[in-house]
Amino acid sequence: MRGGGHEGNSERLVNRTVERYGVWLRSAVVGLCGVLGLVWAGDVDDADVGAAVSLLAPAALACGVRLWALRRPLPSALRWTLDAALVLLVGLSQPALGGEGANAMVEVAVGISVIAFQFEWARRPVAGAALAVAGGVACVVGDLLSSPAQAPDLVPLVRMLIQVGLSRAGYLIVRARARAADRSAAVRAALRREADVAAARRATEREYLATLHDTASATLLMVSQGDSQDWSWLPPRAREDLEALSAMPGFETGSVDLAALLRCVPEGEGRARVRLTTRIEGPLTMPSGPGLAMFNGVREAVTNVSRHAGVREAELSAWREGANGVLVELSDRGRGFDPDTVPARRRGISGSIVGRMRAVGGTATLTSRPGAGTRVQWHWQDRGRAPRTGNGEQHTGLPRPPRTPAQHTAAIRFIRGQLLYGSQLVALLICLVWQFTISLRRLLAHQGVYDPAWAQNAAFVCLVAVAATGGASLLRGRRIPSAVRGWCLGAVLAASAVSAYTLPPHHATGPADWAFGVVGWHALFLLADLRVRVYAAFLGAHVGINAAAVFWHGTPTAAEAAVLGIATVGSCGLQLSVGVLMTRLLRDTAPAAGSAAAREEELRTRERIHEHLQNDHKERYRALTATTVPLLVGLGHGVLSPHDEEVRLRCGVEGTRMRRLFAEGDAVADPLLNELRACVEVAEHQGVKVSLAVRGRPGEVPVEIRRELVDPVAVTLGRTRSAARVTVVWTPGAVRVSVVGVDCADERTGPAAVPSPGRGADRRVSVVRTRHGESVWAEASWSRPVPSGVDLP
Repeated sequence: MRGGGHEGNSERLVNRTVERYGVWLRSAVVGLCGVLGLVWAGDVDDADVGAAVSLLAPAALACGVRLWALRRPLPSALRWTLDAALVLLVGLSQPALGGEGANAMVEVAVGISVIAFQFEWARRPVAGAALAVAGGVACVVGDLLSSPAQAPDLVPLVRMLIQVGLSRAGYLIVRARARAADRSAAVRAALRREADVAAARRATEREYLATLHDTASATLLMVSQGDSQDWSWLPPRAREDLEALSAMPGFETGSVDLAALLRCVPEGEGRARVRLTTRIEGPLTMPSGPGLAMFNGVREAVTNVSRHAGVREAELSAWREGANGVLVELSDRGRGFDPDTVPARRRGISGSIVGRMRAVGGTATLTSRPGAGTRVQWHWQDRGRAPRTGNGEQHTGLPRPPRTPAQHTAAIRFIRGQLLYGSQLVALLICLVWQFTISLRRLLAHQGVYDPAWAQNAAFVCLVAVAATGGASLLRGRRIPSAVRGWCLGAVLAASAVSAYTLPPHHATGPADWAFGVVGWHALFLLADLRVRVYAAFLGAHVGINAAAVFWHGTPTAAEAAVLGIATVGSCGLQLSVGVLMTRLLRDTAPAAGSAAAREEELRTRERIHEHLQNDHKERYRALTATTVPLLVGLGHGVLSPHDEEVRLRCGVEGTRMRRLFAEGDAVADPLLNELRACVEVAEHQGVKVSLAVRGRPGEVPVEIRRELVDPVAVTLGRTRSAARVTVVWTPGAVRVSVVGVDCADERTGPAAVPSPGRGADRRVSVVRTRHGESVWAEASWSRPVPSGVDLP
């Protein structure tokens, strides 16, 4: 999905989500901290509330402008200027607010802001880093101005830099998982696209062969037999055949009224006309793919009645079966036949009637017996889904590549899994880095403050064990078991309670409280795959435990409560917002990315299918222009007469070639022999006595070679009047196909065979043709490749 500088759907939506998250996060934090800072300033004597308002109000205004810019993008330079002004104004508000509360407010507000900048400017890391530096400088300068006699405290600055590094690393991890999801989705989409294109091309090929059978093949074979006295029906039919062969296949995605189509079924002309008695209950609105398949199948069945039933009347009925079913029936009282005796190579029933309905998810059944007439039924049921054939192709009428709900759900699940894994890695990273840098330093520096110290140390070790337990499952690619997660959450809450109740009074959320800011990250790591309300409930319990410990030591003043609130916003508020971001990524971004990928994939698939179908259609029609099209044009415009023996012979040759083409896709053990038998069958139907002999062990022959080997046989059989002999000889090094036609007409104007579409004649196939009087001998031979190191039988 991502190539060069192109962002995939997952990466693009992740970037957009984290950018919006960053703006909302720092705006909310700056607003809350500003209010709490003013509460603190109003409770102390040396604070300049007016100066504080003059600094914090523009900062709040800058946040408002940035929120407004989410809907109406601003130039990057202006956005960067607003962000820089924000941290500078907040950082320099320390002298105006004065005291410990001011330091805490500024540290939290600026710290959260520089963290959020890494998300807002995720695609421009230099800009984000410059804003982080500006925030750190503002904090140091503000600290110097508020306490000129004291050296600046660099610990908050170091902590801020660690948070900035973690936020940037977290974004890179999540982005890497998003890119991995995009790459994997692109690979799977390409495979599905190729499969859809191949299925569409196969479906179109089947429809093309069925159309060729129903139109040109049937027309040319009837002309070749020359058994009609009235040829008035031939010119319009030849022109209709040309229109059918030149029509470009498309995506049949609309609806049709089958009842209206069936009322237009051609009945034929002259002696070939079949009078239809119709009983159609309409309208019968249905998808166009199945509707056209039924219409074309009925049209071919009516032609079969005209040619084989011995009667000129038939009954056509159609009605709706149930809520979503359609049933069509054609019956006649003709001579009938035994369906089990029809050779598989006869395409009228297997391809044009049964095959068409199978391709669109319906069924066609034929009931007949000698002397009892014939009945054909077409049935289609709308099951509200895309059925599949045994080879995995979708029944959607003519080629159409919709994505199934199961595929869409699987794509979303995969993207969500990648983002969840990245989010858990980020939470684990923050746990470990925070605990072994900031928390460990505080724990070691305040051992003399705790009462008792061993309880605090035990709580620290407990949290390390929780991170190790969960991390082991994560790094092995496994989900944390529910029981293990429950015990770990209990251990985290216990560590929070031990730390809160073994701290002396007035140390809550202060420098000695190492656990308050790290407990939430452990819980986030454990609960990342659950809904955010579960995590919010845990944070509520964590804050409640610490608040109860504070009130247990005594009721705090308003200023002290403001400091505690600022600390809670800076730690638990940040953690909750990260939990909200993770939920947004998993619940909203992943489905949006999956839907966008599905739309793009379907569009690309349709474009590819359309491109291939156009090329295939051009190649097929080009292959017909040298032989079939001139015949149909001549017959359609009266230039060629069906009474001319040469015209009938040319029609017989083309009909034989088409029958070989129909047999090309049969799944048989010996395709070459199957295609030869199809040619022999046409000749026998014309009254030619044909003998077929095979010598040697059959082997595999590529389809392009088979076309070159069989075509001389098709041409000779098509021009033979009385008898022919076909011989196939298999040797270890070659395949030879020969034919001897007795009483064979001289080939005066018949064009040569046209190479297969997109390919030239194979140079390893040699053709020799000899005429002696009225007899013709033709032989095509192919030198078989010999695999090295393999003994031939």
